[in-house]
Amino acid sequence: MVQVAVFGYGTVGSGVVEVLETNQEEIGRRAGDGIRVKYVLDIRDFQGDPIQERIVHDVDVILADPEIKVICETMGGIEPAYTFTKKALMSGKSVCTSNKELVAAHGAELMRIAGEHQCSYLFEASVGGGIPIIRTMNDALTAEKIDRIEGILNGTTNYILTKMERDGAAFDIILKEAQELGYAERNPAADVEGHDACRKIAILSSILYGHNVDYKQIYTEGITKIMPRDFAYAKALDCKIKLIGLSVITKEGEFAMVSPRLVPSYSPIASVNDVFNGIQIHSNMLDTSLYYGRGAGKLPTASAVVGDVVECVKKLGTSIPAAWDETEKKLTEIGAFRQRYLVRMKGKPEALMQKMEDAFGKVQAVQIPEAADEFAVLTEEMSEREYQDAAEEFTEIISMIRS
Repeated sequence: MVQVAVFGYGTVGSGVVEVLETNQEEIGRRAGDGIRVKYVLDIRDFQGDPIQERIVHDVDVILADPEIKVICETMGGIEPAYTFTKKALMSGKSVCTSNKELVAAHGAELMRIAGEHQCSYLFEASVGGGIPIIRTMNDALTAEKIDRIEGILNGTTNYILTKMERDGAAFDIILKEAQELGYAERNPAADVEGHDACRKIAILSSILYGHNVDYKQIYTEGITKIMPRDFAYAKALDCKIKLIGLSVITKEGEFAMVSPRLVPSYSPIASVNDVFNGIQIHSNMLDTSLYYGRGAGKLPTASAVVGDVVECVKKLGTSIPAAWDETEKKLTEIGAFRQRYLVRMKGKPEALMQKMEDAFGKVQAVQIPEAADEFAVLTEEMSEREYQDAAEEFTEIISMIRS
């Protein structure tokens, strides 16, 4: 029987205990040994919950116990999760985590430490919840040369955009609804400003290159400026609006960004709605593959953590190879990235089209019945820097969405 511990008995931590106990027979068979939760670390007590007899408040009780072979870190945030994880790895205990903030900030270092102490640091649950995207990239796609990763990496923002499109309601109204349903936090900035998706695309980019991609160098834009009318323009172009994390290799360079984008309706990503996530990978042999599922939530995320636990138990005493090293990967400056832009303008097209084409080149005019006082144009492909320079000539621009 392999003894494990859980750091944090919140939503995901309690889910880990539930998955391990509910599916213990299947998990034991696949791991080659039974797995039991011996300790749960939390600052709180849980009177009336059977877990109370396993609650400890001092991390050193767990770190000093030689029976503990694997730890599930589900605390979230950088500290004290970083300090606790580092100590656990240095004591030879493998750590499985759902903590994308910690993985994005210190993942390469923690994997190195794990390798030095014959244990593993695994983080499948840090991206895509229950979608097995990291193991897929590390194992199933090892024969592939990947040149593009793009996807819906945050269920909260996807729910908001889906509801805005369906209901025609403003962002603030749908955000409040999402908070009432528990899909959005009281402070939703990490989701709606794109920071959560940024950390996740940084993790996937680091796996892509095998080197550390600092999330702070990734251009990030959230969904707070999206308006109901934007969806009418998208519909006129047979597109959806999604918050997309993108990592791509082109002839101009290697880029990563997070922003709202127009997604053609024929794209599989366009059909990913509500709180679901979808990640699309393009590679030279397989071409395009899609990975879809619940990107968050108690049990899907916990299931991914437990999947990592099983891997660690199967390979006790060894270190599962690291996905990336600590060498810093410098991405190309986003100003060189080429794409199209949907630009909304105040005024009439006949009065501004010539000036628009002088600035942006050939454009496609887009008009919708409900907007007599404005119009939009879809540019040809141009660089981010070229767009920004051209946009400075106009005071009439209402908004812009990339495509």
